Order: sequence, then C-alpha cells, then structure tokens
Amino acid sequence: MIRSATPEDVPVIARLIRALAEYEKLSHQVILREEDLTRHLFGERPHAEVVLAEEAGAVVGFALFFHTYSTFLARPSLYLEDLFVLPEHRGGGHGKALLSHLARLAVERGCGRFEWSVLDWNAPSIAFYESFGAVPMKDWTVFRLTGEALTRLAGRT
Repeated sequence: MIRSATPEDVPVIARLIRALAEYEKLSHQVILREEDLTRHLFGERPHAEVVLAEEAGAVVGFALFFHTYSTFLARPSLYLEDLFVLPEHRGGGHGKALLSHLARLAVERGCGRFEWSVLDWNAPSIAFYESFGAVPMKDWTVFRLTGEALTRLAGRT
C-alpha cells in the first residue's frame, strides 16, 4: 500500500533517509534534523512531499519528491529526490508501486516530465528504471554548489 506521509511519520522518514545514505555509502554526508524535515515537509510552505510504502502495517520504503519547472515544455515537472525500499523488502513490488504512484501524480498534476538521478555504480537501480522505459540523460552533467562555494556565490563570504 502507498500512502502520503504525515508529520507523525517524520521519525521513520529520517530512519529511511539514513538507511538510503548507508546503502549509497554516503552516511558521512547526512546531517538531517527531524525538526527540519517536519518544517520542510509539513510547514507553512512545504518544499517536498513524501509517500510511503507499507507492508502488513509497517513502512518498508519511501519516495521524496518535489516539483521543478520545464521552460521548454512550459509545464511543471515532478522530480524524485529519493526512492528507497528496505533491502529485506526488495523484489516485492514496493519500488514499482512507489514509481507508479508518482507517475500517476505527475500525470494528474499536468507535469510534462518525471525525472530523477541515480548513482553511476548502482546497476540494479539503473536496470530497474530502464525496465519501465526510463532513459538516462547522458548528455547532461549535474552541477552542485554547497557550503562555502554556495555562500561565496551568494555574496555572503
């Protein structure tokens, strides 16, 4: 079963984010605080949404997503930031159910695109996404500013 997260789900969302970071070998980058998640997901101006996959009443996976905008299409896009299913629950259709749910939301919301990024080494996920017809955008490179570089560009050094 897929359902929208509520503020009461923040502790489980935080645990799943940490489990995803561990899987991606990026735990050292996780600095999240549950109060920030609560504010950013359920506050006055939510920045993202979360849906949860449940099995027998227990949360076994999640997807965190938000909207971007395509100027070429002049339509919103749905961007999947994180998709994660606990390893012991993989192969049970939860990942596909989460993706299908988000695809339906994208269509219902008039989105022209549904996009996400995947680590180059994550062959199982790449094969999973390609099995649904997703195509890698090989001509595009993701750029990121964080920390001091972000502050410097913002003119607040």
